[in-house]
Amino acid sequence: MTNISQAIQKAAEILKNSEVPEPAREAKSILSLVLDKDKSFIIAHTEYELSTAEEVQFRDFIKRRANREPFQHIAGKQEFFGLDFIVTPDVLIPRPETELIVETGIEILKDLENSNFCEVGIGSGCIAVSILHEIKNAKAIGLDISAKALQIAGKNAEKNGVSGRLELMVSDIFEGLNKAEKFDLIVSNPPYVPLKDVPGLQIEVREFDPLIALTDGKNGLTIIEKIIKQSPEYLKPDGVLLLEIGFGQSERVSEMFDLKIWQDVVYVSDLQNIPRMVKAQISESNLTDN
Repeated sequence: MTNISQAIQKAAEILKNSEVPEPAREAKSILSLVLDKDKSFIIAHTEYELSTAEEVQFRDFIKRRANREPFQHIAGKQEFFGLDFIVTPDVLIPRPETELIVETGIEILKDLENSNFCEVGIGSGCIAVSILHEIKNAKAIGLDISAKALQIAGKNAEKNGVSGRLELMVSDIFEGLNKAEKFDLIVSNPPYVPLKDVPGLQIEVREFDPLIALTDGKNGLTIIEKIIKQSPEYLKPDGVLLLEIGFGQSERVSEMFDLKIWQDVVYVSDLQNIPRMVKAQISESNLTDN
């Protein structure tokens, strides 16, 4: 029989040889998952002996992680904005920096009555579901070109108690939307990685995240530009657009905003001081003039 201490030591060596960052921490996380215990149990009970079934599952999970499969895929979930989200290879794993959109979206909608918003490229649903979870009177439409991603978004909406207020639709950007739809807010974390940069991404990202959610297959800016150009058709007067963008893209993105239509175009930086989100508002007068 193998105890916790021995299992972690051996697993950490395997992960280290596969160049997995922080191998000991990863080994503890995976063992916590297998045993369904928190990490404090792992630390306090190093002599606990794994059952045969636990040992087999632990070895299997370590093998998968050594092949650089993301921990989130092995666990089948990821925490985001205090909620649990189902994740699969069909959706982008939620990242902490994307919480900027959620925080700003909540701030925009919190004082509005019966607000509505649209998410373009909903993926796992982490943005829309998190906003709906906080703003109890809001409704949303989630658009995605991937039917499989929409299935995951639907499960996450149900899991977090907001499915009755989220409509899901297969759509290439706004293509599937009724032209009469108008929103207080449009949000998106679009595929913004230039195709040439994909080979340089972490193995866990480039090999396991859906390519269609990472890159537009071009310079990383084509879908951003389409969203910026088409959003005015679907925003109410004074409606707001929130877009996550990539490293070094803010200058190019700024050029896409027609200042006869948009006002208050501002960038919000992440914890690394990288401009990560653009916020732009459209005004009634600007809409009338154009």
